[in-house]
Amino acid sequence: MTHSPHSQKKNAAGGAIGNVLEWYDFAIFGFLAPIMSPLFFPGSDPIAGLIKTYGVFAGGYLMRPFGGMLFGYIGDRLGRTRALKLSIAMMAIPTVLVGVLPTHDQVGAWAAALLILLRLAQGVSVGGELVGSITYLVEQAPKGKKGFNGSWSLFGAALGVLLGSLVVSFLSGQLSAEQMSVWGWRVAFFSGAILFIAGLWLRSDMDTVPSATHTPSSTQQNPVLSALMNHPARLFHLACVLLLYAGGFYTLFVWMPTYLGSLLSTPIAHADQVTSLSLVALIIAIPLWGWLSDRVGFKPVALFGMVGFTALVYPVFVFIDHGIFVQAVAGTVLLAMTFAAIQAPMAALLVAAVPADSRASSIGIAYNLTLGLFGGTAPMVNTWLIHQSGDLASPAFYLAILGILSIVGTMSLRIQRD
Repeated sequence: MTHSPHSQKKNAAGGAIGNVLEWYDFAIFGFLAPIMSPLFFPGSDPIAGLIKTYGVFAGGYLMRPFGGMLFGYIGDRLGRTRALKLSIAMMAIPTVLVGVLPTHDQVGAWAAALLILLRLAQGVSVGGELVGSITYLVEQAPKGKKGFNGSWSLFGAALGVLLGSLVVSFLSGQLSAEQMSVWGWRVAFFSGAILFIAGLWLRSDMDTVPSATHTPSSTQQNPVLSALMNHPARLFHLACVLLLYAGGFYTLFVWMPTYLGSLLSTPIAHADQVTSLSLVALIIAIPLWGWLSDRVGFKPVALFGMVGFTALVYPVFVFIDHGIFVQAVAGTVLLAMTFAAIQAPMAALLVAAVPADSRASSIGIAYNLTLGLFGGTAPMVNTWLIHQSGDLASPAFYLAILGILSIVGTMSLRIQRD
């Protein structure tokens, strides 16, 4: 099936827009954790409150495997586009509702309970979003452009985090600390409705035939059960490949503002600007690495990024923990450009490693389990490591371990090139 250039571009935008919304919401929750923590988990120990808030953040991710299985099933049985349209429709409601939640001062412990409930509900809905866009964009890609096309799904994720960073930075610059605590943080969540409206329009007329190589079937074996029962080793293998991607992304682009602005001995006044600059570097680099992966291979590019990031992460943490703005920018930008080599070919790498008949389900389970266990928990784990050890660079050791496991998993991964 052929598509006009305009149709291809709109399909690509439609495939990526949900990731923008998904990661925008999870990013602003991470960025606003220091403000929201005393509102929902008041207490005498601010670090303990922060860990509880990040625990809620992680809880949303622990629900993602259920969403991955649900939307993976829909994608494999009913079609990729149907799963994409449904996932974005289910995604925006919790985002907006978080913005209207009462605080602990207003309703007591119910505030925390409602926040947890919304995060869990959202975790289910977003569990299939990135997986749906990954499979859709790569399967739709012309021959020789799967790495580049697939990179746009993860480009959308990075763009969502950047938008979240910019919105929080703008609000923090325009409002006083008291205004941010009273109502400013709510504006950031309300703004997600704009992305939702754009996503509905872009996905309203996406091509209904997902791939020339995949035809949805209502008679084939349940793809979720097939993946779980027949291919557990494959799921474990994919999870190993994703370890550094999961922990690294959330450390570098969601937790880093808290690290630089709240946890350092000499906090940086404009930590959110550091993250914004590193995200700009990531967004610029992702399509370039995606383009290169179509020429030299998905695995070589991903391995280059994994080895480079693993080798650099500890020296960079030591370099940036002095609380100097310029050093923080230089270190995080270097890590971001290296991390882009992991992120850009990841979509094509995963799709090429799984047969089409259970692709969405297999990737959905492996991706969401890994993101739930090692991505969503990374801010909490990193904060806890520093709190327990007193070493500001201790998160680097955790990321290095994840990096080594991902390198081994990627080296042994079998893929099929188009």
